Amino acid sequence: MPHPRRATAPAPAPNKAPGAGISFLLALSCGVLAANIYYAQPLVGLIAQTVQIPDRLAGLVVTLTQLGYGLGLILLVPLGDIFENRRLVLTLIGLSVLALAGTALAPGQWLFFAASFCTGLGAVAVQVLVPYAAHLADDAHRGKVVGNVMSGLMAGIMLARPVSSFIAGSFAWQTVFVLAALALVILGIVLARRLPERHPASRMGYGALMRSIGHIAITTPVLRRRALYHAAMFGAFSLFWTVTPLLLASPAIGLTQGGIAIFALVGAASVVASPVAGRIADRGWGYPATRLALLAGMAAFVLCLAVPHNRIVALAGLVTAALILDFAVTTNLVLGQREIFLLDAGIRARLNGIYMASFFLGGALGSAVGVWAYVAGGWSLAAGLGLFAPALAFLYALTEKRHG
Repeated sequence: MPHPRRATAPAPAPNKAPGAGISFLLALSCGVLAANIYYAQPLVGLIAQTVQIPDRLAGLVVTLTQLGYGLGLILLVPLGDIFENRRLVLTLIGLSVLALAGTALAPGQWLFFAASFCTGLGAVAVQVLVPYAAHLADDAHRGKVVGNVMSGLMAGIMLARPVSSFIAGSFAWQTVFVLAALALVILGIVLARRLPERHPASRMGYGALMRSIGHIAITTPVLRRRALYHAAMFGAFSLFWTVTPLLLASPAIGLTQGGIAIFALVGAASVVASPVAGRIADRGWGYPATRLALLAGMAAFVLCLAVPHNRIVALAGLVTAALILDFAVTTNLVLGQREIFLLDAGIRARLNGIYMASFFLGGALGSAVGVWAYVAGGWSLAAGLGLFAPALAFLYALTEKRHG
């Protein structure tokens, strides 16, 4: 297979970019789909009690959804390079609808676990839509388009947990998943009518497609570098948002579940960073902007380490740190995607799948390490490890040479 490189095919027509209606629809779709991965996180206790899941297995409520999503990034997202994209997205949405309905109706733990796993698999439709959006734009507008779409994805991630908490507080927790399934049915109908078809030029088989993934990962320096940057950043992000609720609920701060849900809404403000980051990248400022994003990630945890004992001041410091960190992570994500989407368009879905799977693993590691650190050494140890990840990424970024 030829080495992935900057695309040399004839450029699209000047000023080619999708219309505002399609851009908004793609952003909305990404948000609705991404939210499905996170609805269950604040509901683990309620779900375990209703479905009779033993305490020792309660973590699987979230883990299996994440596992399904991670496998889908490698096994399903690359299909966007060989199958018609709209049909692939609609198929994955159909799987998500069935999985969400199964989650709400499951009579026992094993059917619930199976439905959770399939929910993660279907949610990877979002990572088919992101490179699809990149295909709709030329190089001059690609960062802007990807940034706009990613703002929807980040909104879905940030809003899913507080929304599910509020709904479950007023109705049965199953209502969350029923409403999510209905939203996907409506979304699927709209996408079937509005999205143009995209038929990839490649005709390779699935086996060859899977074999090519390792080759691409090994022989694409830009992809490897950007994946490592964001694996570190997303690991720090996951550590923060896994451990912070434990601190907020502790006697030191003493927030209720409703208060923690409101705190989680802080992250939603970072959605404005996506389109801004896309425009920065389109202007050729991605090189310094990446370093600033990594420095901001470090600054957020320095602020966390300086959290005082005063309850009000500590809460204000955590809110500020959350805003800085979420803006930094969102910016770094869009900058990285814009870079890898400038590579060979024929492998764009595989590039995106590898990129997403890499930092998803970083996020899973960050969550696990964060809980261990908080139990073993308290907030200071957890925040110190959170600082360590973007600091390493920043040192690695200093070895990157500026390219044209």
